[in-house]
Amino acid sequence: MKPIYKDILASTLKGEKLLAVLIDPDKMTLDTVPSFIEKVNTSITTHIFVGGSTVDENVTDVLVEKIKKYTTLPVVLFPGDVTQITNKADAILFLSLISGSNPEYLIGKHIASISKLKETDLDVISTGYILIESGKKTAVERVTGTEPLSRTNIQHIVDTAKAGELLGMKLMYLEAGSGAKLSVSKDIILKVKKALNIPLIVGGGIRSKEQLDNAYNAGANLVVIGTAFEENNSFFDELNPHGALSIFPKKEKIK
Repeated sequence: MKPIYKDILASTLKGEKLLAVLIDPDKMTLDTVPSFIEKVNTSITTHIFVGGSTVDENVTDVLVEKIKKYTTLPVVLFPGDVTQITNKADAILFLSLISGSNPEYLIGKHIASISKLKETDLDVISTGYILIESGKKTAVERVTGTEPLSRTNIQHIVDTAKAGELLGMKLMYLEAGSGAKLSVSKDIILKVKKALNIPLIVGGGIRSKEQLDNAYNAGANLVVIGTAFEENNSFFDELNPHGALSIFPKKEKIK
C-alpha cells in the first residue's frame, strides 16, 4: 500500500499546494491517454483522480492500467459506484455524501464495496463529500437523488464539514459538481478551512488560473480540475513548472 494519505497530510503541514486532474472514464478514450498524461506530467499536477458519476463496469480498471504506464504520479480513485474500484490504482477516496440524506451514499455503497476492497491494497481514505449549489443541476444530484447545500447558508456548510471531521473523516471535499456554473466561493472555502483541522479539497467549476489562485488563497490544500482540461487542453500551458502559479513552491513530485 502506498501512503498516499500520509503524503497529502505531510504536504499540507508544509504548506504545499496540491493539484489533482480528474479523469472521467466516460470522457477519456484509451488512445488519447498517452498525449494527455504527457501534458499532466509536465504540469504542476501532483495527483490524478479517476472516476465519474456513471461508468460502465471494468472501464475504470482498463483506464487506470493505461494511465499507470505513462506516469509515476499517484492515481486515486474518485468512485461514483462500487464498480469503479480497481486494485491497479494507488488509493481510493472513500466518499461519504454527508451533505445529503440518501443512506446509500452515506454508508450503503461503502458496505457493498467491502468485499472488493478487502481484496486490494489500496490506501482507503475516508472523505467527507459536500455538494454545494453551483447554478445548475449536476450529475451527482441526479445519481444520488440529493440536493446540494445552499451556497448562501455558509454556517450550515461549515457545520456539516465540522461534523464530518468529528465523525473521523480524514479529508473534506467541497464540490460544486462537474461542469458547474459557479465554483465554490472564496468565502465558503475560507470559513470551512478555518473550522477544520484536516486537509481541504475543493473542486468543480474551476476553469481559470484566477479561480485556482482564489481557491488556494482561501485555504484549499488540494484543488481538483476536470472540465477545464476536457474543454481546453491548453490550460495545461498555464500550469507548467516554468510558468506556474507563484504560490507553488518548487518541489519534487509526490512519490
